[in-house]
Amino acid sequence: MDERQALLSFAALSQETRLGVVRALVVAGPEGLAAGAIADRMGVSASNISFHLKELERSGLINQRRESRSLLYTASYDALADLVKFLMEDCCSGALNIRGYVEEPDDCCAPTGAAVKDDVGA
Repeated sequence: MDERQALLSFAALSQETRLGVVRALVVAGPEGLAAGAIADRMGVSASNISFHLKELERSGLINQRRESRSLLYTASYDALADLVKFLMEDCCSGALNIRGYVEEPDDCCAPTGAAVKDDVGA
């Protein structure tokens, strides 16, 4: 990710509703959410959410797809990962133990209720 794209992404995320939308879409996973459902969750009108979704899509942080008559939105996990990597690029004077927090995720992303395997006895 170059600096221009990072600035575009940060600008898109620097508004409360848009940050909330991205977070909701990350939780929703690859199935995504319809625009109406996002508007309901954010407590804003359809025209208001449409404006915010357009800005997020323009920044590359979310994707849109059509299913039947609905527009579904999903988080762009690649773009979000690139943004985090951009932030950590020159991190910590090469202290790999700190950079590892980004590169080696812990169990925080395991599905709720899923059994997490450990290295002992697996």
